[in-house]
Amino acid sequence: MGRTCVSLIKDMPRVERPRERMMRYGPDKLSDDELLALLLRTGVRGTGVMDFAAGLMKRFGREGLAKAGFAELKSAQGLGPARACEIMAAFELGRRALGGKKTSVYLKPRDVWEELRDIREQKKEHFVVFFLDTRNQEIKRDIVSIGTLNYNLVHPREVFEPAVKNLAAGVIVAHNHPSGVLTPSREDIRTTSRLAESGAILGIPLLDHVIVTSSSFLSMKEEGYIK
Repeated sequence: MGRTCVSLIKDMPRVERPRERMMRYGPDKLSDDELLALLLRTGVRGTGVMDFAAGLMKRFGREGLAKAGFAELKSAQGLGPARACEIMAAFELGRRALGGKKTSVYLKPRDVWEELRDIREQKKEHFVVFFLDTRNQEIKRDIVSIGTLNYNLVHPREVFEPAVKNLAAGVIVAHNHPSGVLTPSREDIRTTSRLAESGAILGIPLLDHVIVTSSSFLSMKEEGYIK
């Protein structure tokens, strides 16, 4: 049997309710349809709330829904002025919270290199940590250590304490080589090994350690230093 007869979230089986799923697993585990259903709360005549949300997502898409104006939203069947305003308010709050920042996704070492324009040409080594969610999207980025011309000591605690605090699913670390030479130093290799071991113990894997210069980069994952 379908869900069309269920118009209220409270009428859904408890294990399927988006609110209960959010409280148990967190908002990042919910689908777009479920998140929108939480905003809508009820369906429309003959259509349950989950199917109503799914229909709107199919019509607008995530980006389209975020950019839609009042008139466009209100024109959708079942979306009156109040619901249209609630959806617009939710997306506007999200935009303000992000301060206009686009979500960065890190899938390749080049993504990291391109992001680190601010440290590529620094005269001292800067050690940076990217705290990522399950989709490799950036939760937060921190410079955790600034060293000398060619030496930067980083303790696993400096990387993984904030990783736990920020609920990171994985981390990528990176640092610059002021010398312009990409070859990993003995300390780079030792640090990478310690971080990889610590991440494995904590269940927050070290996804890569990227060394950057002004013109290029090296992935210690691709070079075989991280298994």
